[in-house]
Amino acid sequence: MDFETAALLHRGTVIPAHPLALDASRRLDEERQRGLTRYYLEAGAGGLAVGVHTTQFEIREHGLYRPVLELAADEIGAGRPFLRIAGVAGPTGQAVAEAEIAHELGYDAVLVSPGGLSDRSDEDLLDRSAAIGEVLPTIGFYLQEAVGGRYLPRSYWRRLADQPSTVAVKAAPFDRYRTLELVQGVADSDRGGEVALYTGNDDNIISDLLTPFHVRGGVRRFVGGLLGHWAVWTRSAVEILEDAHAAVDGDAGARARVEALSAMCVDANAAVFDVRNRFAGVIAGVHEVLRRQGLLNGIWCLDPHETLSPGQAEELTRVQRTYSDWLR
Repeated sequence: MDFETAALLHRGTVIPAHPLALDASRRLDEERQRGLTRYYLEAGAGGLAVGVHTTQFEIREHGLYRPVLELAADEIGAGRPFLRIAGVAGPTGQAVAEAEIAHELGYDAVLVSPGGLSDRSDEDLLDRSAAIGEVLPTIGFYLQEAVGGRYLPRSYWRRLADQPSTVAVKAAPFDRYRTLELVQGVADSDRGGEVALYTGNDDNIISDLLTPFHVRGGVRRFVGGLLGHWAVWTRSAVEILEDAHAAVDGDAGARARVEALSAMCVDANAAVFDVRNRFAGVIAGVHEVLRRQGLLNGIWCLDPHETLSPGQAEELTRVQRTYSDWLR
């Protein structure tokens, strides 16, 4: 990661989780996949996370991991500083191999998913992160239990921040107590100031961005978001983060604007992520919004059983009508 990209990471930016564009036969639609990447670039995002949950973990079973990362890297190209983040998953050997692919393709860092490793000890997870960090800088990830995560104590986050390869952490436990523990754990590390805090709490984005966390060494804040929710209506996300940063710097007007959108963000996220049905339609929900934006031809997922839940389309219509002035 070069100096300018590292500065962008620590300043804070919008990092959407990149979806997967498929055709009606559930094959990769390269044209639409490239179009999605261009959309995020044009919307003002400062980075992209590819190969993560929103991209569908099943890409690995279909031989799509490298092609999807390669398409995004090709579209991003050179130019302004931009964070190229690859998701890595699975046991240590698999995750290291994926990190090597990402390194080969020019990615800056990897988001280390803990999903599917519930039988591993905290020590095992830390050793895994250290091994991955031999290849690329790492971003720790606190994943909510509803989609495969587990409880990770304050001491885990301190020890993860102690690792020289850790450049950021994504907090997505969807739990205020656990989010606080993560921030405290990072702050307890002697190199905690070198670790950027990114919200992944799609249910509490604005609160995370505005909250001062009083911890060891002073106040820590979430500087940006790495979010599936920001894969849709991304122009609005960029405006929200700009106002959140201005609010933290003392701009009262910006604070009033962004606070006024807090409930809207939660309501919109509930529809997109299908909260009523325990996130069963989360990826299809993202696809449906992108379809309505003209960016996807359909909502097809690699798993043919993964689709919108009953009533989810109506909820999406409701929030789009209610908040049409803000969702862009």
